[in-house]
Amino acid sequence: MARALTGISDGRLRTQVSIIGAGPAGLLLGQLLHKAGVDSLIIEQQSADYVLGRIRAGVLEQGTASLLDAAGAGGRMQREALVHDGIWLSANGQSHHIDFKARTGKSVLIYGQTEVTRDLMDARAACGAPVVYEADGVSLHDFASDMPRVSYRKNGIAHDIACDFIAGCDGFHGICRKSVPESAIQTHERTYPFGWLGVLSDTPPLADELVYVAHERGFALCSMRSKSRSRSYLQCSLTERLADWSDARFWQELQTRIGGAAAASLVTGPSIEKSIAPLRSFVAEPM
Repeated sequence: MARALTGISDGRLRTQVSIIGAGPAGLLLGQLLHKAGVDSLIIEQQSADYVLGRIRAGVLEQGTASLLDAAGAGGRMQREALVHDGIWLSANGQSHHIDFKARTGKSVLIYGQTEVTRDLMDARAACGAPVVYEADGVSLHDFASDMPRVSYRKNGIAHDIACDFIAGCDGFHGICRKSVPESAIQTHERTYPFGWLGVLSDTPPLADELVYVAHERGFALCSMRSKSRSRSYLQCSLTERLADWSDARFWQELQTRIGGAAAASLVTGPSIEKSIAPLRSFVAEPM
């Protein structure tokens, strides 16, 4: 078992790598470091239940699945994930299958981010490495030096962690990206002139693999989280309001864009989660 935390002469604690963020990225990094014998501490501002409750993407490419296996957290994924060897492209009511496996030898797995997070949490707990949840006021110090440190408060008590490296795994809005000097990073951002309306529902998927739909009214995607839970998307205007999209309106529009016999086979039902977000891409270099 890695030591993870040790004391230093001035009473502070020390670890080799302080990981900020206990989402899939931070937890996976922590497991890979543990496998390599490197001590780490994961620090997260939210509670464990909050992190586990976030519903996000559900498609894992083969490289990600292999990393989870290498981290010792891929056992349940290999047993329960849905293997997709390709996708469906649909236009003008006609569908065309693209076979990834036949062309590249690779497949993708349908396995929700919530499940990935749960598996990584369990793996972290099994190896005894520490995670601090509900850390208040997380701050990074001497970020660009050879002796960085992280401070935070937990249950009203101040903590100061010295380390060799700080790994920023806390996303676009996290403290780590904001702490990088502007002169040390270059960003590239593109915001698209449309939004992304998504609905999660306990309904069977439209097809056995993901369906990407091109239509004059906009793009659509029929995805899934399991054989009984669907994730469906519509391209929409940036001026659309979520309140204006009832479940009935969403399903009717999705059927219109799918078209053909496939539209008639779409199973509809109450939404579990519904959201509208602008579509954009953001790249920072170096990572």
